Amino acid sequence: MPILATNKRANFDYEIIQTWEAGLALTGNEVKSIRQGLASLKESYVMVKNSELFLTGAHIGKYPKSGEVAYDPIRDRKLLLKKAEIMQIIGLKTQQGLTLIPIKLYTSGHRIKLEIGLGRGRKKADKRELIKKRDLDREIRRDLA
Repeated sequence: MPILATNKRANFDYEIIQTWEAGLALTGNEVKSIRQGLASLKESYVMVKNSELFLTGAHIGKYPKSGEVAYDPIRDRKLLLKKAEIMQIIGLKTQQGLTLIPIKLYTSGHRIKLEIGLGRGRKKADKRELIKKRDLDREIRRDLA
């Protein structure tokens, strides 16, 4: 399961409560460019439109060998999930302070999948505590080795 792109800030900025695996509705050229590593989940999020989920703000670069002239690298892309999962996600998202974050883009067999997470935003003090804990753990591991 090679990881093609990650959202490095997701686990730092948000406390991830639950995750789901979703498929993506992509064009052939987008699939090729993702496999070449031309994808970025930085500053992207998941949005609900008409009881459907869309990946918004993700940048998938243009495939160099495509003949496509009018290509939008940050267009909204539909997420493919079962209807029951979508309803569950929408129900959980309506709670105050929760948001849907793309975590990583990876392959599963021949398909490209997106792991999305339901997260609660962290405050600045929480982020500082996380950094302190991580540094302390690193020092302990260094002393033990």
